[in-house]
Amino acid sequence: MNTWYQRSGDVIMLTLHVQPGAKQTSVAGLHGEALKIRLAAPPIEGRANDALLRFIADHFAVPLRSVELKQGGQSRHKRIAVSGSTVEPESLLRLS
Repeated sequence: MNTWYQRSGDVIMLTLHVQPGAKQTSVAGLHGEALKIRLAAPPIEGRANDALLRFIADHFAVPLRSVELKQGGQSRHKRIAVSGSTVEPESLLRLS
């Protein structure tokens, strides 16, 4: 059973553990009950959050406005809502 995402209607809620300042942006696999994502962007002036939202929007093939940071703006532990995507969240694991 997955614990890092929930689907409700056309909204997917992702629980992520984010590591900013990595060499490249990539999915690092599961980290406890979250999916770990390494971001090339630094954690300065919201740049890492912006990069994360763009990465998620690109992967789920939705416009940036369909991806919303719900929790964890200043934290490594984040909750993100993705609206209107037909891409399965499990496909993120194949990127690790």
